[in-house]
Amino acid sequence: MNAHTEHFMIAGAVGQLECALDLPEPEQFALPRGLALVAHPHPLFGGSMDNKIAQTLARAFVALGYVSVRMNFRGVGKSEGVHDHGAGETDDMGLLLTHMRQRYPELPLALGGFSFGTFVQSQLQQRLTAQGTPAERLALVGTAAGKWPLPEVPANTILIHGELDETIPLQAVFDWARPQDIPVIVIPGADHFFHRKLQHIKNYVVNLWDKPEINSI
Repeated sequence: MNAHTEHFMIAGAVGQLECALDLPEPEQFALPRGLALVAHPHPLFGGSMDNKIAQTLARAFVALGYVSVRMNFRGVGKSEGVHDHGAGETDDMGLLLTHMRQRYPELPLALGGFSFGTFVQSQLQQRLTAQGTPAERLALVGTAAGKWPLPEVPANTILIHGELDETIPLQAVFDWARPQDIPVIVIPGADHFFHRKLQHIKNYVVNLWDKPEINSI
């Protein structure tokens, strides 16, 4: 993502997994304020940790002072294994969290994801909640409602969606979010990949992150 991106490998359940870590600027943050894991879109349709929306989420977290980590899912880039329809990918994201906890054991956790990555992160949050160690907040872009069986997410989750999303219709996100009473931030004119609209993603995540009351008015 930038000159300060650190690439590394971890041992996954079915092979090595390629990861990338970005640190907040030390001039702005003497110490990181949190740890953020970012999940990329569908591996079988060109998704990777270098996807521009995954990178935008990573930049937003870095701007907030978080250590931001991305991972190539199975079969993408240098990551070994084959696509596992979300189950194995959620396992692997959990392994990445365990790995990062060895380096940053006490930092609050945030989860971010785009498209298929929102399915992975919502499942991971469900597991962490069951373990009594949930992430403090999620930022989900192009939430894959209707594509995969997304579990419920916390009330303070930031949901961002494109008005003209042709892959995941906005109505499907409304239908999923409505029973949970979670607002959806709609970007007018944006398609699934937010062409020429990426700045809105970073701006909303950064500006709303420290205002959880926005989602509970």
